[in-house]
Amino acid sequence: MDCIELSQIRCYGYTGFLPEEQVLGQWFEVDLTLWLDLASATHSDAIEDTLDYRQAIAQVKDIIKTEKFALVERLAGAIADAMLNLEKVEQVRVRLSKPAAPIPDFGGRITIEITRPLDS
Repeated sequence: MDCIELSQIRCYGYTGFLPEEQVLGQWFEVDLTLWLDLASATHSDAIEDTLDYRQAIAQVKDIIKTEKFALVERLAGAIADAMLNLEKVEQVRVRLSKPAAPIPDFGGRITIEITRPLDS
């Protein structure tokens, strides 16, 4: 199966368990892998035969900016659902990172990774 990878989509959003996260917001980073059949596009050189990734990136940013969830797992699921609604996408992997989670004495990032087929 062919795939398109879109990495380092960065956007400010308001998902988080703590009330201040939903008011003040924070940065999120998303990496996507979208599985689809690219055979036609490799021969036709026509955008109609592939995924217009500008549309995918715009949808990810819109979800992060406008939706408020308590859990990053739910945000990742919403992104996966939206990507599976795009024409031609048969499977998606979403890696959603919170680079500055408000956890005392923790300087790392929180990353959720989910993979969903079109059928689920």
